[in-house]
This record gives sequence, C-alpha cells and structure tokens, in this order.
Amino acid sequence: MPARVRVEDRECPLSTAMSYVGEWWTILILHDCFDGYTRFDQFEANIGLSSSMLTTRLKALVDNGILTKRAYQERPVRHEYVLTDFGRSLRPVLVAMAAWRNAQLAPGERAMILVDAETGREVEPAVIDPGTGLAVSDPRFAFTAGPAAGAQMRARYAE
Repeated sequence: MPARVRVEDRECPLSTAMSYVGEWWTILILHDCFDGYTRFDQFEANIGLSSSMLTTRLKALVDNGILTKRAYQERPVRHEYVLTDFGRSLRPVLVAMAAWRNAQLAPGERAMILVDAETGREVEPAVIDPGTGLAVSDPRFAFTAGPAAGAQMRARYAE
C-alpha cells in the first residue's frame, strides 16, 4: 500500500483507492489507457505532461499493479504500458466520474459521452445494487464497519 495513506485511514477503502489514483495526471493517463494508448510518446503528446513527471506517474502505476510494462521494441528498447486486470477494474470508476460530471451539464454542453459502440446510442451509466435494483445513491444505502474493521473504524460507525 502506498505510504501516502495515513495510518488511521489504512483500512478505509476510499483513502486507499485515492492513494492509487487520486492524482489528476494519473486519472488522465488511465483515461488514455482505456482509449487504447500504450506508449510513452502517446501519453506525452496527448496529456502534455513533462517526460520526468510522466515517467514518475507511469512507474507508480506499474508499482501499484495497475499497469504492466513490457518491451515492444529491442533496439533501442522501447516499452508500452498495458492495463492489468486490476487496472481494467478501474474503468467503471472513470465511467462513473465522467457520468457524474456530464449529469451537471445540458446534453449539448457535453464534450465527451459514453455510447454503445454497436448502436451509437448514448448510455447513462448507473451504479446499482443488484439485489434491489436501486441506485446506490439512494439514502437507504450507508457505509458501516465491515468484518475486518479495526477499533477506529468500528467507532466511526458505532452510531
């Protein structure tokens, strides 16, 4: 687990998730990965991040198991960065973030939308509880301490 997470937050899934992907540039790199980008020069050209900062961000994503680095050329050695299963599991998170922002905009103001690639129909994603079919934004859903919660987490949700 990355060292940026405070000791008291180590069992909080929101805190630990943010330690992996909570930086602006990291989200943009992941967005590019989901759009099919894999190479350093593609990320650099699209995002506009300095090469040293991009190197640092890509290394962190590899170290955290979100991307894997593999050679695609021998002379000179060139690498590409490919999403791992762990990394691919972040796609719904980015989709939800984009949908959250788009929901604040009129349809004509949306610069990027999610569509069904087969039909071209715009998709409005929703995070639902499969048991009830209700959106998890419904107030009936609340966080509580889980089975692995420590004393601090249990105290937080004791009421």
